[in-house]
Amino acid sequence: MTALGKLFRTTAFKLSAAYLVIFAIFAAVLLGYIAFNTRRLIAEQVSGAVDAEIQGLAEQYQAGGVPRLVSVIDARTRLPGSSLYLLLAPRGVRLAGNVGRVGPDVMLSPGQRIIRYSHADDDNGEHEALVRVFELQGGFRLLVGRDLSESDRLRFVIRRAFGWSLSLVVVMALLGGWFVTRRVLGRIDSMTDTTRGIMEGNLAGRLAIAGTNDEFDRLAGNLNLMLDRVEELMAGLKQVSDNVAHDLKTPLTRLRNGAEEALRTAQSPDDYRGALEKIIEEADNLIRVFNALLMIARAEAGNAREGMAEFDVAEVARDVAELYEPVAEEAGVTLTVEVPDQVRLFGSRELVGQALANLVDNALKYAPVGKDAATQPAVSVQAMRRDDMVDLVVSDTGPGIPEADRARVLDRFVRLENSRSRPGFGLGLSLAAAVARLHGGALRLEDNGPGLRAVVSLPVRRGGG
Repeated sequence: MTALGKLFRTTAFKLSAAYLVIFAIFAAVLLGYIAFNTRRLIAEQVSGAVDAEIQGLAEQYQAGGVPRLVSVIDARTRLPGSSLYLLLAPRGVRLAGNVGRVGPDVMLSPGQRIIRYSHADDDNGEHEALVRVFELQGGFRLLVGRDLSESDRLRFVIRRAFGWSLSLVVVMALLGGWFVTRRVLGRIDSMTDTTRGIMEGNLAGRLAIAGTNDEFDRLAGNLNLMLDRVEELMAGLKQVSDNVAHDLKTPLTRLRNGAEEALRTAQSPDDYRGALEKIIEEADNLIRVFNALLMIARAEAGNAREGMAEFDVAEVARDVAELYEPVAEEAGVTLTVEVPDQVRLFGSRELVGQALANLVDNALKYAPVGKDAATQPAVSVQAMRRDDMVDLVVSDTGPGIPEADRARVLDRFVRLENSRSRPGFGLGLSLAAAVARLHGGALRLEDNGPGLRAVVSLPVRRGGG
């Protein structure tokens, strides 16, 4: 497609063409209205002037008869810009006036009409006039009128103005449409080039923003936000792939080695049974990892929004604390719950409960073992309403996380050096962060002095109480 054809097919050019037609019609109607009313006004003025002339001549005729009328007409025809006069005797003999020749039936029909005539001193040219014919006593006939040449010249001026105005509107509209279309087309081509580069693999590419805050800037801004999210998801997918390949290699190797060892060394059914139990345990760990990854992927993709409903998050916090009470008691950790009677939230009860359970599990896992009652570790679970937000807080008295590492531990499979000896795969905080993002909230890791304070802030949103 040629550049001109591409220009003609743009929406901006089509809109400019539509505006051109609208403005052209408007200009034509406006000029037509002005011409019509101007011509009517001139006709009224001419008719009024003829009536005034007739009134004056009637008074002269009544005062002195035909001789006085002939004298007055001769005097008036010598004045510049005079009206048109023609006085005929009963036999059609011209007695006075400045009209040379008229149609044969003009003087025979009294009344007002528009005629073609020639001046008495100009036999070559014909003109148009508005006249009124009267029949006087004794068979005399009188014509009085005004030339309409000024009206014709005015119509010509209006027609010329209409042509120039319409031409100017068309030219300006075409130039304006070309300029606007070129500008719009340039922005679209720039966006197209950027998106083509993104499709070819340059995920870091972003649409240019001109800074005018127009609709293209708003569109580019929203698309850039979408591209940021896509790049983040793709980076997460790559990281997950790398981490899965790296972190699952060890348990899979252990699984295979256990099976080979059982085949090689087992001598009795009990040996085989013990080997199978270890294999099942390793398989369960792998299943838990994949379940956690699927849940994170489901939360980040937003697929869980369909199952969202209003629920009592305080009840969820109490249920999670009750679930982990035996674990806390066995580990020698004091687990406390501080929640109001009811805190309503609109979201996914399952995912919020799983995120809270992961935080409690991490807190219990990394809480230090106390040597006496004074140093007994503690974990607390809180749920509170703050304006239009709900905060779920899990605090512990463990070693905590250095501030420099708090953002990094939210990624999948990230485990700090002091936690590698503990069971786990580094997915608990990632899942909690993904659930918070799904609900439009965030996960914050803060210093509890000592220990860690994990805060999941979720908006109540519509449907919350």
